[in-house]
Amino acid sequence: MTETYPKEEVNIACHPSGYRIDKTASPINFYTRWKVDEKGRWRECEPVDFADLPRQGWIKSKGFNWNEEK
Repeated sequence: MTETYPKEEVNIACHPSGYRIDKTASPINFYTRWKVDEKGRWRECEPVDFADLPRQGWIKSKGFNWNEEK
């Protein structure tokens, strides 16, 4: 089973509900919400406030390629 973390404990992570945290990205991409298409690709990114992110269930990542995923 994948270990998950609270949002306060991650720098780069995704959430199964379609959210991402990436504190290494440009400020507009720190906290984002995405739609996941039928093929599992992340599309239609929009910035969100930290307070709007789910509190628990974050899966840590090593990074995202913002140029390919938009």
